Amino acid sequence: MATHTLETAERPSVEELEDLAFELRTKLLHLCGTYEGAVHIGGDLSAADIFTALYHYGLRVDPDDIANPARDRFVLSKGHAAVCMYIAMAMRGFFSYDGIVETYGQLDSAYGMHPCKVQLPGVECSTGSLGHGLPLAVGMALSARHRREDHRVVCLLGDGETGEGSVWEAAMAARSNELGNLVAFIDRNRQLMTSFAEERVVFEPYPDKWRAFGWNVVEVDGHDMGALVAAIDALPATDSDRPTVVIAETVKGKGVDFMEHNLAWHAGSLGAADLERALAALESTRNKESV
Repeated sequence: MATHTLETAERPSVEELEDLAFELRTKLLHLCGTYEGAVHIGGDLSAADIFTALYHYGLRVDPDDIANPARDRFVLSKGHAAVCMYIAMAMRGFFSYDGIVETYGQLDSAYGMHPCKVQLPGVECSTGSLGHGLPLAVGMALSARHRREDHRVVCLLGDGETGEGSVWEAAMAARSNELGNLVAFIDRNRQLMTSFAEERVVFEPYPDKWRAFGWNVVEVDGHDMGALVAAIDALPATDSDRPTVVIAETVKGKGVDFMEHNLAWHAGSLGAADLERALAALESTRNKESV
């Protein structure tokens, strides 16, 4: 396969990544406290550790050379978590966090509620219609194979959207085409917009479904940064013949006690008092987990 030069910075330690994930959650809450509309804060918080592990450790990307052909491609299938992706990208150096806060959700803003590749350079795919991200990622991975390029295509899905038939058609196509350069991360927070997952759609035995479609399956605690790093380090070579799915068990609203497992916080906004309460809860959670 053809290779390209892409300089990679020294990767941070697990402890440094944990600090970055805390910073990401803090910035998420601040944005939620300043934006007048609703932010999909529950699913943003559940995916924050995954975004941190990918953008600061796993993805081979260069914010100063966003079109480098050697770059890994990232597809956010759960497009409603766009603001978490924006902040992770800002922390990685793609653009400024202040710019997100100042314009998020406004008409013609580059930072919409769902990501748009036309509006925001560095975004590989416009997404938001659930169930579409993995099919797009399959096409990108297949194109890379035909071009004999060795980058990865990484797709982040919510578990709820894997109730869509398009996801399983894409899963079957990925294995049929032996796309070992494709990796799917599942934010398995077990909640939908208005219900808990198993109440509406029976997903279990969830890992076995992916195995039945011929995928390499990795199961991790999606809030254990060490486990996420280990899963990334153990990914098969891009010229292998099986796609990989990393099923990350997460908690919707992770880090803020009154949001965790709470259906009301699929999306919402924070007033000044709620923001102060949320930040205090986040700090408390961090202190407990560091003991």
